[in-house]
Amino acid sequence: MSAPHSHLNDVWASGAAYEPYVGRWSRLVAREFLVWLAVPAGRRWLDVGCGTGALSQTIVERAAPHEVVGIDSSAGYVAYAREQVRDGCAHFDVGDARSLPFADEAFDAVVSGLVLNFVPQPDRAAAEMARVARPGGIVAAYVWDYAGEMQLMRHFWDAAAALDPAARNLDEGRRFPLCKPELLADLVRGAGLCDVAVRAIDVPTVFRDFDDYWSPFLGGQAPAPGYAMSLTEERRSALRERIRASLPFAPDGSIHLVARAWAVRGTCAQPASRT
Repeated sequence: MSAPHSHLNDVWASGAAYEPYVGRWSRLVAREFLVWLAVPAGRRWLDVGCGTGALSQTIVERAAPHEVVGIDSSAGYVAYAREQVRDGCAHFDVGDARSLPFADEAFDAVVSGLVLNFVPQPDRAAAEMARVARPGGIVAAYVWDYAGEMQLMRHFWDAAAALDPAARNLDEGRRFPLCKPELLADLVRGAGLCDVAVRAIDVPTVFRDFDDYWSPFLGGQAPAPGYAMSLTEERRSALRERIRASLPFAPDGSIHLVARAWAVRGTCAQPASRT
């Protein structure tokens, strides 16, 4: 595992802890993502890095699929997805995005939400996604705009770095250059896909109060919560108050932020026609 992807603070085990952190916002992105893809009903989908099942559940609810298969390297997340997504057309298994256990051309749509930047050798994952998509099928993904308008994380890491210069090396905005539109497009083109397009998807992230914002960082799942829970109580308290001072509070105490994801899509080339 290469250095940018291997950090002690990256914990992926508890779906229940992850959901309040960004799972709830991922579901909002997933809706817009599926509208953009416009895959017809009755198709077979693969969700690579399915996590807690947020994208898979949205496919079930909004895309009228024939089947949805989710695969993730975390057994804990797979168990959570199985519990949450009860529709009979959805199935979840543990597996590696870099070596998908499926035949060539097995799916009509192959998608991935918020995971490619965490996969060592994402080019291998993209190539595998392209391999298992049928000719003319869609391969698509989205990732958070960590360095820009994923605001709930930017407030966290900017405050953390101000208090602890070492935190800069843990900031996803620095760790994951893949989460830029031009590099996402290059990744998909490198997998041999055509008609490549990239777009921003912005969703509102409204917190009813500061506790609603801060509590998910205490769940220990993913880099920022992992960092928060690695601190002493005194340092964590200092970080909490630094973040509180930076947030834009509405008169009623709520906090209105924006979460931006970059989405990319491509089409598997049709085989050349014979003349």
